[in-house]
Amino acid sequence: MELDAAIGLYLDFIKVERNLAPNSVEAYARDLTRLSRFCAKQQVVEIAAMDTPLLLEHLIGLSRAKLSARTQARALVTIRGFFKHLCRERHVVRDPCIGIDLPKLGRKLPEVLSLNEVETLLAQPDRKTPRGRRDAAMLEVLYATGLRVTELCQLKVSEVNLRRGVLITLGKGRKERLVPMGTVALELVQEYLDTAREGFDKKRSEFLFLSARGTPLTRQGFWKLLKGYARQASINKNISPHKLRHSFATHLLERGADLRAVQAMLGHADISTTQIYTHVSRQHIVENYLKHHPRAR
Repeated sequence: MELDAAIGLYLDFIKVERNLAPNSVEAYARDLTRLSRFCAKQQVVEIAAMDTPLLLEHLIGLSRAKLSARTQARALVTIRGFFKHLCRERHVVRDPCIGIDLPKLGRKLPEVLSLNEVETLLAQPDRKTPRGRRDAAMLEVLYATGLRVTELCQLKVSEVNLRRGVLITLGKGRKERLVPMGTVALELVQEYLDTAREGFDKKRSEFLFLSARGTPLTRQGFWKLLKGYARQASINKNISPHKLRHSFATHLLERGADLRAVQAMLGHADISTTQIYTHVSRQHIVENYLKHHPRAR
């Protein structure tokens, strides 16, 4: 079987059978496209001709291109999954990834906004306008729940229960989770629904947050408005929706929230993914100790 044909079948498999999110499928496609281009330069077309030295040469090329260790690791994980699938389907006899180790990753702590920065940012939308009421609700929901930006943009009206103060979202792997919302977020969503959303809803949409065209606001559209409000608030950090998600988790843990509860709200399958925020929390504790304890210095 030719490599490009095998890649096409594998992408169909992870999209349909494994039900991966579109963003995940795109990431897999990028990694396998890099592999395909490399193999084409080596005049390797058939998957049966691919061996361990060839894959190692490809991975060394990623390193020489100065791609991050994280990107290199993700590429190898993608290629491993690809060849495991080919072995299961008996398209190849031997897995050429066996014996290839992942590059070591440094544990990078997420940068977060301070509580004052968050409060200043959330105060920026002009709630006298429909757009401002929509944006205020979106920003507050994002910080109140720690949703991923795609989850926020794809949130449906039916998935928000204002009476119970919770929302339901579909995360990675199409896994459903229930997340509580704070009082301020509930109030701003109610205000948006009562006084603003109808003006955006030109197509009788099921989605909660809509653009001027009546379609769900895109990730790129939300990112753009978030950066605009950060400039308004004179926040000089490199702002992103994910930074608000990091801030949500860190601020909860700093105030004594249970790690397992934060894991459930973030939708992390593995607690080790959530534990990175405890390092940020501990740093906060040390800083407070040094600042306030009478004999710390």
